[in-house]
Amino acid sequence: MDDSAPLPGFDRIGSTSPFNDLVGPLFEKHEDGDWAIGLRVAEKHLNRRRIVHGGMISTLADFAMGYTVARSADAPVKLVTLSLAVDFAGNATRGDWIETRVDIVRAGRRVAFASGMVWRVAREGEERIARASATFLLLQPDE
Repeated sequence: MDDSAPLPGFDRIGSTSPFNDLVGPLFEKHEDGDWAIGLRVAEKHLNRRRIVHGGMISTLADFAMGYTVARSADAPVKLVTLSLAVDFAGNATRGDWIETRVDIVRAGRRVAFASGMVWRVAREGEERIARASATFLLLQPDE
């Protein structure tokens, strides 16, 4: 199996940073105001136990929520993560598709709040493997 093949309906996200290039490729789907960011779990995402590393799940959730907040504004904005909380409830292995579905709780002029669920999506169904919430500082053009 191709370690980077997305689920149908997902488009590859172009380069956003050297770090995201390293952990990706990442993919997006935006339908009817709903956002999902996903990836195919590759060998590089696994820990010693051969399951996706918790840091990778956290990275996906953080990126997905920030990317969605930035793209949902009237004009794309730059932002930084002020806080991130992730609770783990399951896991995934090599070849699995995982995605974060994002809900923007509130976005103001300087601060935005988002939450998301990370799902493992398979033929036999979906399983929530983590929940996350984050607070973002929206940067002004000169910051």
